[in-house]
Amino acid sequence: MNTNNKRSDKLILRLFIAGKTLRCITALNNLKLICEESMKGKYKIEVIDILKNPKLAKENQILAIPTLVRKLPLPRKNIIGDLSDRELVIAGLNYRTNI
Repeated sequence: MNTNNKRSDKLILRLFIAGKTLRCITALNNLKLICEESMKGKYKIEVIDILKNPKLAKENQILAIPTLVRKLPLPRKNIIGDLSDRELVIAGLNYRTNI
């Protein structure tokens, strides 16, 4: 039962990119930095390259790249851009680390 509580506290994030463009690489680096500083081990990042897997982009209704999707916890949230504004990303994820 304790494992379920830990799992529900964990953020599942999907970063949709299109190849290794500067903007996509910047978004991934910014996301990793924000997560390590703010969520220390309470997250999982899945990187999805829509050039390799366009079906997932369509299924997730991705219209711009890069797009960060908070898959869990629900409700789903999207943040578009290179994720350089740390405060905006944290607010957009609406994640409370002290719960």
